[in-house]
Amino acid sequence: MGKALAILGGLIAMVGGVVLAVFVWRQEFIELIFGCIPPILFFGGLIALIAGISSIKDAKRTKKLEEETEEEEVKVEEPAVEEETEEEKVKVEEQAAEEETEEEEEEKTE
Repeated sequence: MGKALAILGGLIAMVGGVVLAVFVWRQEFIELIFGCIPPILFFGGLIALIAGISSIKDAKRTKKLEEETEEEEVKVEEPAVEEETEEEKVKVEEQAAEEETEEEEEEKTE
């Protein structure tokens, strides 16, 4: 029931507004409409300007992030090569330690 009353009240308000605007305050309504046009144009242009500036900033930020991502990818690839070299060093060190251990064991057995 409450929803129906809200709809009915809205329709009555709309009809009352149209009647007052057309028959009672016709000249004032026309002046109001003409008076709203310049602010609407001004604020619409302001919004368009802000949107354009924001778009340019976003494009620059995106380009910068892409460049940083490319640099990070290059940096990630370089340590991978170094890691292989480090792994080889570890293997060589382990082999040297094993040889030293074998030599020490041979010396103990002699």
